[in-house]
Amino acid sequence: MSIAARISIGLALGLTLAVLGLWAWLRGPDIPYQELEARYASKGSAYVDLPGGVHLHYRASGDAAAPVLVLVHGYGDSFTSWDGWTEVLATKFRVLSVDLPGHGLTRAPDGYALSSDSYVDLLEAFAAQLGLPKFALAGNSMGGGVAWRYAVSHAERLSALVLVDAAGWPLAAPKELPLAFRILQYRAGRWLLAHIDNRPLIEQGLKQDVYDPAVIADAFVDRWAALQRAPGHRAILMSANPSSFTSASDELLSVIHVPTLVLHGESDTLIPIAAGRRFAAAIAGARLLSYPNVGHLPQVEIPARSAADVGAFLEALQAGTP
Repeated sequence: MSIAARISIGLALGLTLAVLGLWAWLRGPDIPYQELEARYASKGSAYVDLPGGVHLHYRASGDAAAPVLVLVHGYGDSFTSWDGWTEVLATKFRVLSVDLPGHGLTRAPDGYALSSDSYVDLLEAFAAQLGLPKFALAGNSMGGGVAWRYAVSHAERLSALVLVDAAGWPLAAPKELPLAFRILQYRAGRWLLAHIDNRPLIEQGLKQDVYDPAVIADAFVDRWAALQRAPGHRAILMSANPSSFTSASDELLSVIHVPTLVLHGESDTLIPIAAGRRFAAAIAGARLLSYPNVGHLPQVEIPARSAADVGAFLEALQAGTP
């Protein structure tokens, strides 16, 4: 064998070993549900079986006889996003924080497709299964998109609507789109994200989403990353149809007549404050509260203040003085 051939074989072997080493370093195998439940299930954790094979996890907090508030998290998040709100609002409301399929501790069958329609249908099945009376519904980001779509389809079930930096308007992509969202635009990127430990990307994205990166603690990122490695979660997350969450229009939102509060961080670079203003203008009677020096996650960045604003809004409705 010639020297050139030996060098070529050596280079090929070295490259193969490097690729395998990189894959071993990046690879993130599933974490069993039992392990995740032992780590993250809370005192109020409960489960309900819904049509289509979904075993939905939610946290119930507060007096069972109190007015109901349902909270819906954003893309990649979980029920834990609402910890700060729950602490404040569960003193006067029955707070139900749900995990959507592909998120948190909820289990869904193989092939479950993430879309606004599938989530709206799931939320309706959840409300029907629990026999909920009229309830207030709040959602952040993607969860806000689910919330307003639910209000369009099932207004008779709602007493109030709260949109927190909600998705919906077909806006131009932000100049500094988090790396994970850029990778999601490509089929090969989706495959990669479905098989690796995404913690570095999650940390980068979360710290970019907020005004003060210091609010994103290591334990917070660890929890996000671990819950996304539940069996089947990453496949569902990669199945997302972004266009299904950007269908808002003045005409569509004009059918919402539920009392509505819009909360939005003025420093949100993912969904700009202009989106919050458009929701407030398009929904009859909606009120907008914007927060200076707050980004995409007011429930995490200023939990006490934003929860107090929601509580005051809901209590005023109950008193008949919105």
